[in-house]
Amino acid sequence: MTLDALQLDVPEALQTDSINLTELGECLRAARHEQPETGLQTVLDLLVRVNRSAMTLLERQRALQNFSDEYRHYAAPSGNPAATAQTLQLCNELAIGYKRLLLQILQGHKPSRPHLTWCLYMAQHFVAQTLLRHHQQNLEPEPSLWRDSHLLYWLGEQHDCLDEPVAAAFSPTPADTLRGLYKQSLLLALSNPPHLHPGESQRLFAALAPLAALARLLPWDAEDKSDGPLIDLQQAQPCLTYQQRPQEGHDTLRRLELGALLVALDEPAPLRSKDERELLERVHHHWLGNDQRRHPRAPQQTECRLAIGITAIHAQLLEQRPQCTQGQILDIGPGGARLLCPSHAAHSLPIGQLVLLIADSDILGLVCWRHLNSEGLHLGLRYLKGLAQPTWLRRAPSSQPHLGILQSTPKPREGWHHGLWVPHNQFADGENLWLQLPNAVSQNSLQLPPCNLASATVSRHPLELP
Repeated sequence: MTLDALQLDVPEALQTDSINLTELGECLRAARHEQPETGLQTVLDLLVRVNRSAMTLLERQRALQNFSDEYRHYAAPSGNPAATAQTLQLCNELAIGYKRLLLQILQGHKPSRPHLTWCLYMAQHFVAQTLLRHHQQNLEPEPSLWRDSHLLYWLGEQHDCLDEPVAAAFSPTPADTLRGLYKQSLLLALSNPPHLHPGESQRLFAALAPLAALARLLPWDAEDKSDGPLIDLQQAQPCLTYQQRPQEGHDTLRRLELGALLVALDEPAPLRSKDERELLERVHHHWLGNDQRRHPRAPQQTECRLAIGITAIHAQLLEQRPQCTQGQILDIGPGGARLLCPSHAAHSLPIGQLVLLIADSDILGLVCWRHLNSEGLHLGLRYLKGLAQPTWLRRAPSSQPHLGILQSTPKPREGWHHGLWVPHNQFADGENLWLQLPNAVSQNSLQLPPCNLASATVSRHPLELP
């Protein structure tokens, strides 16, 4: 991973003259008595000066809170092009201010998670507002805006700040977590904003607030054939184009999984206005990307069963008839299937769970999204193509066996690709193990290589077997 907080786009603090917070407050109050455009320019000039001045963390935080209050005062939509351009600049400078404050927090001693979450959220909010106002004015966003938006999300991921709720009384309404706010911007950018009518970008942003967190960003690898935009957190663009699709995965690649969000769009939502419903209905087909990237889906109404987790899959492959969960296949495609299961299965089917789909044929799969509603548990299953075999693993030839699943796919022309599925963190990378296959008399010794696909419950390790 090459991302670092120091890559945030923040101008150097070159001004050394100190800013008195009392005088700053008086200047901001006086600006409110001027003509709106004149007062807004005064606020903007003061913020530019603050952002390029050396200040203590507490001084900068108090100053930015004052400027955030001024933003609420001046941010109402205006038909004046000059005021619209000034508001865009104000959003950009507020983003710069919170990014500089974030760097000061990270350079301090053990910042508290609520404080760090709040600062990341505020920086992301004003980056999102700057992007939104670019869309409203049909302007191409500066590349640094998307680079910073991705980086702020990544920092939240690294510091476990994505799901801490933040109370922020802004308009249009932002999502209340860093995860949701980041995906609000992504979904807006994926909604083909140049084709929206005046004012619709703002209404769409607000309509996405309660929905955006349902979309999930999942690690991506070259075998992942699922639908959904592909995002590189290092790139200065919302998502990769079809031509940019890489041949192999790396740490900064994420796939935006939209399954749960698309199910939720069809659910009753009393607080969603008719205009918002129509707007979401009109734009949501853009979220999956260009038609050339989408896989055809075939509707199904097929009963199935699921063996859940390595233990149950192992027993099913040995025809030991373990307890399985009943389900229904709703549609299928080359990359996977959408299922409906009973609600009570939710506790055993988290995202990232390994399952064996038992229908006309048995297919190994990974849960990539889920959504629980009155109908039951909706699941998105990613197919893991290949032959699944039960295996036993030992740390010594005669020690207690541990269960694993071997996934094998034929190589072109000769040989096999093997992937060994084991419970996450059960074995360490590089650990020496003994592997035994069904009907095999001897055991194979191996050194467990680093995993190439992992979730919260399982990990897959590539193997070379004789």
